[in-house]
Amino acid sequence: MDATGNEQPLSEDRAGLTPRQARRIRIIVASVLMGAMALVLVIRLASRHSVLVVGVYGAALVLCGVVIELSRNGRTRLGTWLLGIGLAAALAADWLLLP
Repeated sequence: MDATGNEQPLSEDRAGLTPRQARRIRIIVASVLMGAMALVLVIRLASRHSVLVVGVYGAALVLCGVVIELSRNGRTRLGTWLLGIGLAAALAADWLLLP
């Protein structure tokens, strides 16, 4: 209730995504990033054949799959943090470890 005694629905106070929409968006983002990591893996393997390349980008692909599954189970915030930190770590490993 507000000061005048009128009840306002909670939906007017919250402007944002529903949990279902947030899950779908994160699943789509993780799927697109998975495709991008697969493309980068193919490009890197064409230029340099290395087990380390497969390991770094394979781990990034697995991470994207884990994030998709976490989002399907409702753990969207955890999945978002994991996706951001994990892909940043994969790109940092590519820059630091791979010549």
